[in-house]
Amino acid sequence: MKPFDELVAEAEAADVSGWGFDWLKGRASEERPPWGYSRLLAQRLAHVQSALDLDTGGGEVLDEMPHFPPLMCATEAWPPNVRKARDLLGVRGVQVVETAGDAALPFASASFELVTSRHPVHPCWAEIHRILQPGGHYFAQHVGPASAFELIEHFLGPLPEQRHQRDPQSEAEAARAAGLTVMDLRTARCRLVFQDVGAVVWILRKCVWWVPDFSTSKYQDALLALDRRMRQGDPFVAFSTRHLIEARR
Repeated sequence: MKPFDELVAEAEAADVSGWGFDWLKGRASEERPPWGYSRLLAQRLAHVQSALDLDTGGGEVLDEMPHFPPLMCATEAWPPNVRKARDLLGVRGVQVVETAGDAALPFASASFELVTSRHPVHPCWAEIHRILQPGGHYFAQHVGPASAFELIEHFLGPLPEQRHQRDPQSEAEAARAAGLTVMDLRTARCRLVFQDVGAVVWILRKCVWWVPDFSTSKYQDALLALDRRMRQGDPFVAFSTRHLIEARR
């Protein structure tokens, strides 16, 4: 294994734009949920005439789809990801729209047969209901409660209240309150394994909401503790949580 300073420097210099995770190959691994979101998404896109992908990141997941409906749109709020998504998806006819925080979605009511998202930041159920056509579907994979909290709490300490956020049953209740019918709700707990400290630095730079004040200087002691553990052949294990939700207007 490379020296600590070299691992950290590599991770600090690496690109973290978009929503790809190829840089972690050989350094970290994540078990996938059993349902196969991309496969199910491709099946649904093949049978509609209009679709919108929310919080598309750099467009990497959407670009895996073999076919798009005649009207295919995507939204993204982070400017570097907007540029990357437009470069990746624009050539395939996808309209990538930049959005701002919790503002209303810039689409007319009843615009889409299908609204999708893989790991939305914060689903606004009222807006999802508004832009769906009657009989249309919302289909998404959400991040669940206490996802990767073993790693997050290594840096921030115990977060008992935050552990209850993103509860799948609460999200399903909110969807119903907005007028949607929840048709499917599945949950999964998936193993995350980090083999070196560079992988940890990189993921915390990419997922900035995990440890919002993260810097390698501020958290050097915590990083050094992880590095010592990994050099003894003990990788750091955490668990991501996911839920698949499908709802109909």
